[in-house]
Amino acid sequence: MTVQRCLLEMGWGADLHGGDYTKAAQRAVQNALQHVSLGFPGVMGKSASSMVLDVTIGVQEPDKVSKETIASLFPYGQQKNVKVVKGGLDVPGGRPDDFCAVANAAIIVSLDV
Repeated sequence: MTVQRCLLEMGWGADLHGGDYTKAAQRAVQNALQHVSLGFPGVMGKSASSMVLDVTIGVQEPDKVSKETIASLFPYGQQKNVKVVKGGLDVPGGRPDDFCAVANAAIIVSLDV
């Protein structure tokens, strides 16, 4: 069998005050998941737990994102690969110590077919 890409979904999220990159990344993943209802695993004779998830998060400071926290957002999937790369956006706030952290998320769902 071969692992085949079945779905790509994208989302964005922000932590408006405080610059918490993990919180922004969580919101980006949740935004992407709001657009998806996965019925195809059952049609293909698979279960949702057999999915392979590849998640890419883009933020300005990748080392400040908890990959474990992001992986925990997915209730299904036999394999959850989270990669964090430089991307997203930092928007200055009204004070020198305040900024909005913006994150982008790309979620790829694959199945062994």
